[in-house]
Amino acid sequence: MERLASFGNDPFDKPPCRGCSSYLTEPYIKCAECGPSPFLLCLQCFTRGFEYKKHESDHRYEIMTSDFPVLEPGWTAQEEMSLLEAVMDCGFGNWQDVAYQMRTKTKEECESHYMKNFINNPLFSSTLLSLRKTKDSRFAEGAIPFKPTDDPPRPSFDSVLSRDMAGYMPARADFMEEFDNYAEWDLKDIDFVDDDSDILRALKLSVLHTHSSLLLLPVLERCYPKEVQELYDVMRRFARVIGPIEHDKFIESHALEFELRREIRRLQEYRKAGIKSFCSAKVYERVKRMREDERRKRTMLCDVLQYIQDDSKLPASTGRRSAPPLNLTGLPGTEKLNEREKELCQVVRLVPGAYLEYKQALLNECRRQGGLRLAQARALIKIDVNKTRKIYDFLIKEGHITKA
Repeated sequence: MERLASFGNDPFDKPPCRGCSSYLTEPYIKCAECGPSPFLLCLQCFTRGFEYKKHESDHRYEIMTSDFPVLEPGWTAQEEMSLLEAVMDCGFGNWQDVAYQMRTKTKEECESHYMKNFINNPLFSSTLLSLRKTKDSRFAEGAIPFKPTDDPPRPSFDSVLSRDMAGYMPARADFMEEFDNYAEWDLKDIDFVDDDSDILRALKLSVLHTHSSLLLLPVLERCYPKEVQELYDVMRRFARVIGPIEHDKFIESHALEFELRREIRRLQEYRKAGIKSFCSAKVYERVKRMREDERRKRTMLCDVLQYIQDDSKLPASTGRRSAPPLNLTGLPGTEKLNEREKELCQVVRLVPGAYLEYKQALLNECRRQGGLRLAQARALIKIDVNKTRKIYDFLIKEGHITKA
């Protein structure tokens, strides 16, 4: 048997067991003769002597585990990887959080081990020095070092440097990161093999369909109330600064605050009405809706009756705006009108020449018949009936014509 290390302490980083399709936990078995893809088995399937196609139970095998020291006794390889991942997640110096994430070491042990083996270790110091020299030589070959006060480098579109710096934002001196940068995380370990059961194959296909739907379907914005939607639109510009997850949490917290305030106002209304139980509140809401419907119908009926009784208010119901008075400056025939006739032409919006013709026609008809009715005037001049009525009433008032 050969004892090898697998530097991935996350079971999701390894392919599943070929026997039972469960996630592998260390230690597990790797067949040394089957290949090129690794044939991995959990201990339970290995003890049962699982065989499949070319794999037989008497093949040579390797025990995959990381339960052995690397840098010093008492620290296994798995704990070394856990320490590096915890420092990367929590940040250098946050030893309390690092120890909480590791679960197996105290913060003093984490700090002393990291400082001793990864900071003050001469082996790692020389490695960092070589990396720094390599970085300086890369700058000398054509990269563009710049200070924060300098104008950031903006390579040309078709240059080699632009391809190497794909996704780089010069103004922010940082690389662009996707909103869900680990969207394909659940797909990287999916492997379709011939011995998959129907249920396992259907499960893998469902994961692929879910991922495809996330890529193809448009992202629908949440339906917030009006007040929260206004805040959402205003704060949209800051989403790139604080990050999408923090921005969603901020908006969701304000939406929750709005709902709580509305619920408090509703409960205050119940208490003001003397309601102390939710059963009574349901009856109150039902009666309140009926009362509002009756008030709305009663208001609508009163408006209809008011317009029926007062005919002068009917034109106002159409919602049309009254036209501004007509400007008579420079129109022919204006000098033949007196002040009252000018005011009539301005209000009725009738040019002076047409008014004089209508006036003369009504005067002639009134002399011929000895009087004139409104219906006769409307039949005589073919214009708007409201304008004809105003002209007829004006001429009666001025004494130019008489009623029949």
